[in-house]
Amino acid sequence: MQQILILGGGFAGLWSAAGAARLLDQRGIAPDKIRVTLVNRDDWHCIRVRNYEPGLHNVRVPLADVLEPIGVDRIIGDITEIDLAARQVACDMGRERKTLTYDRLVLAIGSTLLRPPIPGLVKHGFDIDTYGAAERLQAHIAALATCPPAPGRYTAIVVGGGLTGIECATEMIAMLRAASAKAGGEAARVILADHSARVGASMGDGACTVVETALGALGIEARGGVSVAAVTPQGLVLAMGETIPAATVVWCAGMRANALTEILPFKRDRLGRITVDKFLKVEGHADIFAAGDCADAAVDDSHRSVMSCQHARPMGRLTGHNVVADLIGEPMLPLQIGWYTTILDLGAWGAVYTEGWGRQVVATAEKAKQTKMLINRERIYPPRSRNRAEILAAAAPTIQAPPPKFTVERN
Repeated sequence: MQQILILGGGFAGLWSAAGAARLLDQRGIAPDKIRVTLVNRDDWHCIRVRNYEPGLHNVRVPLADVLEPIGVDRIIGDITEIDLAARQVACDMGRERKTLTYDRLVLAIGSTLLRPPIPGLVKHGFDIDTYGAAERLQAHIAALATCPPAPGRYTAIVVGGGLTGIECATEMIAMLRAASAKAGGEAARVILADHSARVGASMGDGACTVVETALGALGIEARGGVSVAAVTPQGLVLAMGETIPAATVVWCAGMRANALTEILPFKRDRLGRITVDKFLKVEGHADIFAAGDCADAAVDDSHRSVMSCQHARPMGRLTGHNVVADLIGEPMLPLQIGWYTTILDLGAWGAVYTEGWGRQVVATAEKAKQTKMLINRERIYPPRSRNRAEILAAAAPTIQAPPPKFTVERN
């Protein structure tokens, strides 16, 4: 029996498993010939991009609901070592350590929040990088009313003016106001801070202007040119010496590929992502593929993949197909994604929808919000029906069309 081992149960890992199961099913290859096993740290496929939302309702899907109907094995544990020469992976399962072997390995180990060695950040800061971290943040906000009155009790500083920081800040103001209303209505304040001179600068001038309009309408303060010196229980200390009182500091500044990539002798980019060829195969390693946030792939003739479910999902489906095709001697399919969009949630104000790598604004406010909700609550989810045929059909190695624009506004 040959073994396909997939590390990671996020967007790329889940769809790699489903894509592999689909081709095996089409070719009539039984599990006693080629077995697919997915290793993940817990039982959940987390819709990580929703961790900024209030409530965290339905942001996790049981892996069993997707993998069991299509015959993919699951192992819950943490990867501690990868031995390329022996084709083995060491997995810590809590009470035991297991060694897993493979004929083909798929690295879909994702990314993690970049945490610089700023004093107090780990101890006093919050983030939304994982479901557990988002739960901790929301529990903290809910408990603010029980804290003694103090400067900054209902002030939150979100550090990082990229997409995650903007989405976090624009929902944070509503969460703080709701929490404050239960304790007498003390004024809530959200500051979105970034090292760049202009918050949201990576979105381009047109979209950045939309973001600034939304922030102003929501009463969120944007502060550019900020350098953080420390995080304390009382708030944020800036490099220039200013202290901003805040009971809540949320770090959203930067991402990096999973640290496991650093122990592997692969070519990597500045974000630690493993370089792969057009078939998602690791350069120089015939038996290893990589997909999602831990992989650096060309998506067209001039652009590389980004750390986003927009790319992780099709990369996963294609990788699953290719890893089986490689094992059984069939032609593999090249990755080619001919479109790029950014749909950024802006809380109660709405959203902004941009097209292309230049991020041309095509829809804003409530019109764009409809698209964002479709993406977050439907489009990026796997089938939850436990229906084998439906799950395998969703794993086809094709590129979805761009999400719909309900009513387009042209600038």
